[in-house]
Amino acid sequence: MPIDATASPGVQVCSLKRDTPQSVPANSPYTVIRFPFGAAESTDRFSMHQVNQPDGYVVTNWDSDARSGLIWPSTAGWGVLYAMIQWEAGNYDELRDQFVRDPLGLTPTPDDTTATEHRPPSPGMQCWTKHWGVFVDPAVPLAVRATHDDSVARNIVLAEFKLVVHQAA
Repeated sequence: MPIDATASPGVQVCSLKRDTPQSVPANSPYTVIRFPFGAAESTDRFSMHQVNQPDGYVVTNWDSDARSGLIWPSTAGWGVLYAMIQWEAGNYDELRDQFVRDPLGLTPTPDDTTATEHRPPSPGMQCWTKHWGVFVDPAVPLAVRATHDDSVARNIVLAEFKLVVHQAA
């Protein structure tokens, strides 16, 4: 089997972290979790999370623009998604989260959700992790989004979102 000399060796990784609160409205639809760019993110060696997005859009305020929550895969392949979400304590009956392809309707096949989970709360702060595998394409952005059923807005106080792309045969 010949080796593709243009392929990057190993896996390609984008790792995002948000350590400032993001408010999620009461009983809202799913909200894309937004992440900072540049030095404030964990790692983006393969340019999957950029202010200047592949479709020409420029994010001017990461904290208010849902596009800052998008990871645009650097290559097609088998993608493993990871997320960590920590909610402030609240009066929840249920917390919800999911991975989604094209959550903002930027491609012909938008809002393809996967790994949706509805979780009962635990005592105190709500801390969750998840991972899921999907085929990824550079033309289709990915996001993690969340919501809750409390009667008041609640904060996600810490979040991480990661994509690891493996070459697929």
